[in-house]
Amino acid sequence: MRTYRQDAKTLELPWPFTGRSEELERVRAASAGGRPGIVVTGPAGHGKTRLITEAVRGLDHVRVTGTPEARDLPLAAFAHLLPDTVSLHRAVRALSGVRVLVVDDAQLLDETSAALVHQLAVHGRTRLIVAAADGAPAPGAVSRLWTGELLPRLPLGPLPPEDTARLLAGAALEPLTVRRLHQACRGDLRLLRDLLTALTEPTPVPGPALTGAGAPSRVPGAVFTGSGVPTSAWGEAFAGAGVSAPAPAPAALGPSDGLTLLPGAGLAGCGASVSAPGTGRAGAGVPVSAPGAALGPSASPVPLPGTGPVGTGRLESVAGTGEWAWRGPLPVTPAVRERLAPALERSGPGERDILDRLAFAEPLPLPLDELDERNLEALERLEADGLIDIGEQGAVTLAHPLHGTALRATAGRLRARRLGRAAPAYGPALDAERRTLVRQMERLDVRPVPTPVGEWLVAHGIPLPARYAEVRARFARLRGEVREAAAWAREGLRPAPRDGGCRGELRLAEGCPDEPAGPDDVHARYTAVRRGEPGRAAGRLPAGSVLARHADALARADGPALDRAAEALAERGFTLYAAEAYAQAARTHRDPSAARRSRTRAVALARRCQGASTPALAGLVLGELTARQRQIVTLAAAGLSNREIAEKLTLSVRTVGNHLYSAYTRLGTADRTALPWLLDTPDRETA
Repeated sequence: MRTYRQDAKTLELPWPFTGRSEELERVRAASAGGRPGIVVTGPAGHGKTRLITEAVRGLDHVRVTGTPEARDLPLAAFAHLLPDTVSLHRAVRALSGVRVLVVDDAQLLDETSAALVHQLAVHGRTRLIVAAADGAPAPGAVSRLWTGELLPRLPLGPLPPEDTARLLAGAALEPLTVRRLHQACRGDLRLLRDLLTALTEPTPVPGPALTGAGAPSRVPGAVFTGSGVPTSAWGEAFAGAGVSAPAPAPAALGPSDGLTLLPGAGLAGCGASVSAPGTGRAGAGVPVSAPGAALGPSASPVPLPGTGPVGTGRLESVAGTGEWAWRGPLPVTPAVRERLAPALERSGPGERDILDRLAFAEPLPLPLDELDERNLEALERLEADGLIDIGEQGAVTLAHPLHGTALRATAGRLRARRLGRAAPAYGPALDAERRTLVRQMERLDVRPVPTPVGEWLVAHGIPLPARYAEVRARFARLRGEVREAAAWAREGLRPAPRDGGCRGELRLAEGCPDEPAGPDDVHARYTAVRRGEPGRAAGRLPAGSVLARHADALARADGPALDRAAEALAERGFTLYAAEAYAQAARTHRDPSAARRSRTRAVALARRCQGASTPALAGLVLGELTARQRQIVTLAAAGLSNREIAEKLTLSVRTVGNHLYSAYTRLGTADRTALPWLLDTPDRETA
C-alpha cells in the first residue's frame, strides 16, 4: 500500500524530515490503539502532510484527500474506497474496518465526505489523522471534529530557524542566506523549495545585460566558479520523489569584473545601471555611490529600480568557506508570484499605491502622516488583511518580507523611476540599530531585537560599516549563533579588510581560544565559569547578575541552582551559555532523573547553537543514544558507509540503517554529514 502521494504539494522523502520531534510523537501516539486520532492544523505549506506521512510510516492505513476540483461531488474523496452509489450510513459501515484513516486537506472535502469523516469520529472504531489548513473555510462537520472535542487538535507552527538550517544543510548555504530564506518563507516549506529552485535554475540573459544595466554582480570577497551551484550540493536536499533538483546557474554568469549590484526591483532593461567600484558614476549617466563609501551619516546608496541579474538573485560562492550566498533581489518566478498574489493583485482604491510607496521606501518605514489621509480606508483594509504593519509611533511597513521586492519588480518602468528617485538615509538608521544592540549587551540581555536595515542592506549586497558589522557579530556570538557571527564579521571585512574589531570577532566565532580580550570584558572573565573553573571568576562578575549566579551555583556544585541559572540565561538569550550550564548541572545532579532532564535541555539548546563545540558540551549528545546507537553513530561520523559499519559490527545493513534513522531523530539531524558537528570527533572545530 502506498503511504504517501508523490506530487508537488508536499516535501516528501528524501527531503529530510527535520525537527518536529514533539509533534511527531503526539501524532504517533494518537494513531496508536485505543486513541481516537488527532487533527493537525496550520497554514498551507507548513508541513502538515509531511508530518503525518512520517508519523504513519509502517502503519497499515488508508488515505483520502480533499481537492478543489471535487469539492462539489458527494463522497468524491472516498471514490477509491466506496461503491459508486452508497448512502452515508452504509459508507460508515463499509469503512468501519479501517484501522487508521488519514484525511489530507480536510478543508477541501465535499459536505458528504466531511459528514462521513465526522460520523467515523463519533463511532470511534477508526483512528482518524486529519490535516486541515488554517485560513480557509472548512465544512462545519470538519471544524466540529476539534471544536466539538471529538479529536484533539495539534496547531503546527513554522519550523524554528535552527530546524530550517538543518533542512538546508545539504545545500551548503551561508548562515545569513539561511536566515533570509527562513524569514522570507515564514514557515511555508513549499515557498522555500520554490525560492531555492528559482535561485539556481538558469535564466535567459540578454546580451546587453552582461555589459550594462542589470549585469550580474560580484559580492566583494566572493568567488565565481562559472558554473553556479554544484548539483551534488543540492542533490542531498532535493533528489528523489516530490522535489526536483534545481539546475545549476548558467556558465555565462561568470566573473563580472567587479561590477556592483545595487538594490532594486531586479527587472533588466528599466534604464538603471551599475558602476565600477570607485568610479561613482553609472554607465547610463546616473550617479551612484562607490562601495564602502555609501553608508556614512550623510551619504547613502541609491536603490535604483531595474538593477539585478534579470529579476533573480544568484547564489555565489563565498571565498574560504565552501558556502553559497544569496545577495540580490527576489527571483519573481510564476510560483513565487502565485504565493504573493494577496499583495500583487490588490485592486481597491489607493491600495496598490500605498503598497508600492512602502516597497520603494524599504528598508525604512514611512511615517503615517506621509501617506495620503484620504486613503485611510485603504490603510485600514490593508492592515486588516495583514499586508501592512503600523507601529506604535505610526511607522508603516510592509508585513511580509517578500512583498517589497515583488512589488518593485512588477512596477512599471516610469512608476519605478518616480517612486525610487529619492535616496533614503541608511546611515542614521544603522547607527540607531547599533546603539540598541550595544545597550542590550551592556544589560546582559541578548534577546532578539528588530534590525531590518542592516539585514536588508546585507541581503542586497551593500557593504556595511565595520563598526556595525562588529556589533552584529558580537551580538550573534553571545546568542550562541556562531556561524552567523562569523558571517557578520566577514561582511564588515568586505569594505575594511584590516578592521581589527571584525577580525577579532571572526576569530572568536571560529573558536580561537587565545583571542585577547580587554580587561573590562565581562564575558572574557565569565569564560572561566564556562570551562568549569568558577574560582577564577570569583568577585570579578557583576554582583547579582545571571553570570554571577551561574558561577556561584557551579562553585557550590548545586545542581538545582545550576538548572535555575541555565533557565535565566536562556530567558536572556544566552543560548550557548544556558546549554553549558545545563550540561554542568547534568554532571552535578545526584538524582539520575534530574540529570537526565538537564542533559535533555542542554542538548535541545546546543542544537540551536549552529555547531558550536565547547568543553562543557563535549560528548553531551552521545548520552541521548543507546549503546548500540552510539557505536554506529561514531563509526558513521568517522566516514564509514552503512555496509562498512555492518561488516565491522557483524550486523545487517538494514539494522544499521534503522539504528541510524533512530539516532538522527534523537540528534535532530537529517543525515550523516552533520554528525561530526554533533559529536565530539577529532576533526571538529571548537567554538
